[in-house]
Amino acid sequence: MSTDHADVVIVGGGHNGLTAAAYLAGAGLSVRVLERLDEWGGAAVSQQTFDGVEARLSRYSYLVSLLPQKIIDDLSLPITLAKRRYSSYTPVPGATTGLLIDREDEALTRDSFAQIGAAEDCDAWNSFYDSTVALAQAMFPGVTDPLLTRSEARDHVTAVTGDSELWDRFIENPIGNTIERLFQNDVVRGVVLTDGLIGTFASNNDPNLDANKCFLYHVIGGGTGDWDVPIGGMGAVSGALVHAARDAGATLISGASVTAISENKKVTYSQGGESHSIAARYVLVNAAPRELDALRGRPAQGPAPEGAQVKVNMVLKRLPKLKDTSLSPEAAFGGTFHINETWSQLQSGFDAAEAGSLPDPLPCEIYCHSLTDPSILSPELQESGAHTLTVFGLHTPHRLAQTRDTDALRLELQDAVVASLNSVLAEPLEDVLMRDAHGQLCIETKTTQDLEEALGLPGGNIFHGPLEWPFVEDDADVSTPEQRWGVATVDEGILLCGSGARRGGAVSGIAGHNAAMAVLEREGR
Repeated sequence: MSTDHADVVIVGGGHNGLTAAAYLAGAGLSVRVLERLDEWGGAAVSQQTFDGVEARLSRYSYLVSLLPQKIIDDLSLPITLAKRRYSSYTPVPGATTGLLIDREDEALTRDSFAQIGAAEDCDAWNSFYDSTVALAQAMFPGVTDPLLTRSEARDHVTAVTGDSELWDRFIENPIGNTIERLFQNDVVRGVVLTDGLIGTFASNNDPNLDANKCFLYHVIGGGTGDWDVPIGGMGAVSGALVHAARDAGATLISGASVTAISENKKVTYSQGGESHSIAARYVLVNAAPRELDALRGRPAQGPAPEGAQVKVNMVLKRLPKLKDTSLSPEAAFGGTFHINETWSQLQSGFDAAEAGSLPDPLPCEIYCHSLTDPSILSPELQESGAHTLTVFGLHTPHRLAQTRDTDALRLELQDAVVASLNSVLAEPLEDVLMRDAHGQLCIETKTTQDLEEALGLPGGNIFHGPLEWPFVEDDADVSTPEQRWGVATVDEGILLCGSGARRGGAVSGIAGHNAAMAVLEREGR
């Protein structure tokens, strides 16, 4: 078995691993990146999913909010992120109207609140999201700095915003309690809560504050909380990082399946049926902490992670007609389209899933990439009026996969998504789905089991494990660079650089940046 030598080995060629590689190689360190798959980018990839249909879908991750401009600038990434005019549209279940949040027309938004009988919630909505922007402006710039303690973070938020109660509303008390106190309408409450449930299985008034952590990361991105469309799809983001890492001098090795990481930081991997190893001074792991335990040959630490979502990708001949005839499909699908996500439906969906049943109706939200960025479609598809839809279903925890056949569950979830969407459409979704070269409907469903198998995400958890606050407790040990940057493991010289790091999660590059900074601090660079 041949043995190579490098300053740094990065295990996993997702966007965070590539970010770390670009920084470290750019600083003059020798870097090797090992990726099990043939394609770079991990969950941040674009692919032609359906034979004969020239649409490059963001197959897993799909929007960008948490990628700091600092990383884009530092690495000279040619990435374009487009804003969406509409924030969201939410049909009222069983009715022919809905709530439209238009970023450019405040009067239209206010009228929409009145149309659904929630006029009194409009001012509360504006005040609430003014508060989240203030919180974002205070907290987001620090995600690429060493960690603050809880007290330091609280004092900083209060000093920047001038609001001594802001911290308690979003950090100390269940976000559901705050939502319930500030808003009256069932639809409005549900729309606000959804940011606390993306990939997180929690009740409306979650006493564990897991929903708070999820909510916080969803509203602080870029200092605004906006979720933007990556022009060219997610593959354009990862593609830019691949070029940045290679241009900086990193060596990227695909088809390399890592089998072990020794205590002395020797990484063993197989490629093409042969075994290889690299002796390194640092190992950065762009994989879940549970996967690191397996590579170190020890029992997994802590409870098994559990994802709680289903992802459905589609290509449509055209956008479907709505029951709400006052609104064009282009406006409705131009932002996040919430389906059956009222406050009461979210709680009943959680209760059903916790008891082992599939929520009925399934709470879902939809995003149409091609409305903002038609470049992912061939000119012929653009001309024909075709569009893509990405559906993210909530409250489908991985425990459901433990009691059902994988293929049967995938079909059951897909049917539940279609039924949920059909409940707000004026025509069956099946009538507007495109067919591929084999005559099959262009619809693809990814369960938590699929994510575990395809991407190595334990339990299909898109965050690699439970989210953590972007600060540490006051008594935390921050005596090492790894601890200060939130990337430490129990193994000296082995760092987390993926979503399982503190301040990891989503397509942000933050974990990769912070792991690289910890190495460079230890190197005195």
